[in-house]
Order: sequence, then C-alpha cells, then structure tokens
Amino acid sequence: MDMNGSESKQPEFKRPERTQIMTTKEVAKYLGVHEMTVYRWLKKGVLPGFKIGGRWRSKKDLLDAYLVRQMEER
Repeated sequence: MDMNGSESKQPEFKRPERTQIMTTKEVAKYLGVHEMTVYRWLKKGVLPGFKIGGRWRSKKDLLDAYLVRQMEER
C-alpha cells in the first residue's frame, strides 16, 4: 500500500526470454548448408557467433535477426 492507502502498482519484474544456443551442426541444418560453410562464415564474421571452450556457438534469435536483415536488404 502507498501513503494514500491504495495498492501501489510496481511493474512486475520480467525475466528476459532465454534463447536457444545452437551448435555449428544445428546452424548448418537450420540454414540448409554444409557445416564447413558455417565454420567459414563464422570465422569471417558473416554469421553471428561466439566460441565457448573452443567451439563455435550461435544464438538462434541473433541468427534469425541477421537473416531478416539480409532479406530486407535485397
């Protein structure tokens, strides 16, 4: 309750949604390309990705956003 005796409305804390982290194999299947192509694109910075323990990973939401931008540019 606030000082006026009414319920205070504080915004609810909302956790950010977790996104799927994909392996290079999953990215290749998702994009319909060979896994070596995914490695090359990640290394060149064509696709968004990062390394965990020396292995490439990509967040699905970032990958989807990248693909949408690529489609809009054409």
